[in-house]
Parts: sequence; C-alpha cells; structure tokens
Amino acid sequence: MTHSVSDTPTPIHDAATVILLRKCGDETRVLMGQRGKSAVFMPGKFVFPGGRVDPQDYDASDPNLINPVCRARLAIEATPELATALLVAARRELHEETGLSLKPSADMRFIFRAITPPMRPRRFDARFLICDASDVLDDLDDFSRAEDELVHLQWVSVAEALTLDLPFVTRIVLAEVNALTAISGPPEVVPFYDHRDPVGRITSLG
Repeated sequence: MTHSVSDTPTPIHDAATVILLRKCGDETRVLMGQRGKSAVFMPGKFVFPGGRVDPQDYDASDPNLINPVCRARLAIEATPELATALLVAARRELHEETGLSLKPSADMRFIFRAITPPMRPRRFDARFLICDASDVLDDLDDFSRAEDELVHLQWVSVAEALTLDLPFVTRIVLAEVNALTAISGPPEVVPFYDHRDPVGRITSLG
C-alpha cells in the first residue's frame, strides 16, 4: 500500500519556552511577541519567546541553577542530556528572539509542558519555564538585537495578554503564570497537556 505525504506522522521536536516575569509596581507583566503572518507554525499569534532544541544545545555547558524539583520534572520522559539541552535552548531562543540574555546565575522554574496536536504542519513537545526579569543582563526595553522571528515585542499584564490573538495552550499557560506569581519555589505540580493522541488530555508531572 502506498502512503501519501499526508499519511506520514509529523515528527515531534523537543522545545523550550521562556516566560519572563517583570514587576511593575503592584503588577506583574510578561514578555510576548507576535509571530509573522507568513510563519508556517501559528502565524500571527502572540507567544512567549522559545523554540526547538538544536543539536548544539547538547554541547553547551549548563549554567542554570534550576531548582532540583524542577530539574527532576524536566527529566521525566527525557534523558539528563535532553533536560540540560532544554535549559540551554531556552536561554538561546530568548536571546535570538528578543536580544535579551540571562545571567549565568539565572534561576528558571519549569511550570508547564504541552505537546502540539496531531495534523499540524509542525509539532513540538514544549517545556515552559518562568524566570524573573531581574535575572536579565540587558535593558529590558531594548529589543534592537532581536532577530525577526517575533515582532511587536512587549511587556503586558496577564489580563492584557488574554486580549491578544493567542494559541489555545498559551491561554492555559497564562492561567498557571497568574497563579504562580506569588510563589518563589517550584509549583506543587506541573500540568502536562498531552496531545500525542488524537484527543488531548491534561495530566500532571508530580
């Protein structure tokens, strides 16, 4: 039996996303940008900085002081090498897409995992990490060194973010972010939007 291109399952790539939290008075804001209208994946949608793990991410040293609980959760269904590469990729993607670099001592917390549903042109197993903007080395409002993958980079409150054109999973993640802004340690559990099968389900990584 001959299979067409559409019958071939789309590979799932490991990816990492960074959610920067910035205190502005009594308000917490997050950094988001808009994907290009011609992008293959989620065109025109507002997203957090992030992207797939590249081969060179496995070769970089691991400068992250991630909480041991978060690191252990990050390694669920992943090798230790992949867990480290995800953290390296998170930093790299943040710098490429926003021009901002994290301090070597920056502490990231793993708060959400999501797998892109089937029948999409690209699929990712994305791990979402939050980090305080005080761990950024650069001017938080200077995006002049950013590449052109994201436009309209801006700091927005969660309420403002929810008015933007967002992917479904980003709305779920924003609810988690809102609940975690007052917590300094790892979350009690990490929600996992598992969409490897045709019907997605939300479980948790304890």
